[in-house]
Amino acid sequence: MKTITIEGQLRTEFGKSATRQLRSENKVPAVIYGGAKEINFSAPASAFKDIIYTPEFILAEIKVDGNIYKCVLKDLQFGKVSDDLIHVDFLELVANKTVLVNIPLKFVGVPQGVKEGGKLVVKIKSLKVKALPRHLLEHIEVNIDDLKLNENIRVQDVKPDNMEIMNSPRIPIASVTMTRQLKQEEAKAAPAAATPATAAAATAPVKK
Repeated sequence: MKTITIEGQLRTEFGKSATRQLRSENKVPAVIYGGAKEINFSAPASAFKDIIYTPEFILAEIKVDGNIYKCVLKDLQFGKVSDDLIHVDFLELVANKTVLVNIPLKFVGVPQGVKEGGKLVVKIKSLKVKALPRHLLEHIEVNIDDLKLNENIRVQDVKPDNMEIMNSPRIPIASVTMTRQLKQEEAKAAPAAATPATAAAATAPVKK
């Protein structure tokens, strides 16, 4: 599992004045919850970059006041005017406590429908799952080799080990649709296929 390290400083002062001071130093206030106690800390804005600006599922080892907390990212706040990062929430991973996280999907294989000229359309890029920390994965693999034209893979078709998927089971996550070119080819083929039958009907003797 990919993990980044964030080194922070324990916060001892709170309120608007203290928060403004942190931001003037290009630091971001953050909190770790879910463990034995809540930890309020701050770290340089650049320290959060690798876990925020990525589609990957990444763990964070946060070093604060001589302790290390293994966490997952839970929430972000950005300034309404500046669009700068202004607060980060982390959830501490505890061995025997399940967590709710979004894990990216990794599609494996080439759909049969794509080989026949269709187009793969991905509708969901991640799934919300409930799992123990030891069962978390960087991604969930979904084999799409057997996906045919005009067919869907739905949430209910994905069955990762040791995880409970929280999304609605009937939601499609990927499908193969007909391209415009394929539709045009089928439209051209239809009159041609009908011609022999039409000709046969025209030459058939009329029964009296």
